[in-house]
Amino acid sequence: MFDRQASHIISTYFAPRGHKRMYQLGMQLVQLYLSPFDKLIGIIGEAGSGKSALIRGMFPGLDLTNDDDGVYVRPLPLLDLDDERSFFSPHTYHLDIRFENGFTQMSVLADAITQALHKGKRVIVEHFDLVYPLLQVKADLLIGVGEEVVITRPNIFGPKPREIYDIVYKSLPFRLMSHTAEDLCEFCMPPEELERCGHDDVRHGFVITFPDDRKPSFDIEELEKKVYDLIDQNLPVTYLDEKHVSIGGNVHPCTGPRIHVTNTSQIKDFHLLYHFIHDPFNRRYLLVGCVGKENLERLKRLEQKIEAQMM
Repeated sequence: MFDRQASHIISTYFAPRGHKRMYQLGMQLVQLYLSPFDKLIGIIGEAGSGKSALIRGMFPGLDLTNDDDGVYVRPLPLLDLDDERSFFSPHTYHLDIRFENGFTQMSVLADAITQALHKGKRVIVEHFDLVYPLLQVKADLLIGVGEEVVITRPNIFGPKPREIYDIVYKSLPFRLMSHTAEDLCEFCMPPEELERCGHDDVRHGFVITFPDDRKPSFDIEELEKKVYDLIDQNLPVTYLDEKHVSIGGNVHPCTGPRIHVTNTSQIKDFHLLYHFIHDPFNRRYLLVGCVGKENLERLKRLEQKIEAQMM
């Protein structure tokens, strides 16, 4: 394991928007990067970026102390390491620094992490960047979650947790805008097309897939106009449950209901490619959308390329 990762600097993956795909990515990262000797795992990213889903994929069965369903583990197990009354104790501990700092001083949390490491325990720390200045111990594995998942093994020259934070913090808004725009497109689709569509990832955007070599029946420009109208209406986008969001009071199915902007007006520079792309190898059609000015230029070049091929 160490020989295989001796020259590893940094790896980057798309951060998928559905829980199932996030779990699968977590499983993949464990297989590729996690060593049995890794004791301190640092996780960095803002609320709603999918950190908890990634952790659940990497460490199935681990009790998260800031459970998304509102079940908070108390007292915090990491603070009870001195309790030797029980013969059995966990090997892996989890804590969310931002959440726990509301109840416990940061220095106490840092001391508890250090004590656990000395006892041979593995500690998974969310918002690792907040405790690092007091801890001053580099993580064995450092993972940032934004629009992309960034994974690295820091050495004496870095990268520092703050550097990873700066990367994922700046990119997360594009992921939230992209996912919300993607859901708005689904919301405006004919029901029969919504039922069969799937999802792929692209930087600063999204790909909606349609299988079976059957070209979708709707007009893309008309769909884009409908989405523009929803954006202009300033509709609230809220979490309902693990399978649904509310868009302006209307229930819509969603596999990543926490990964959205809070209002449709926050989606900036949304555009669709006006042609369905045919993928003959996977026998499917692709609808491509993007947000942000940078991707708009790429979309225009792709549009020109497709139109030239059709002439």
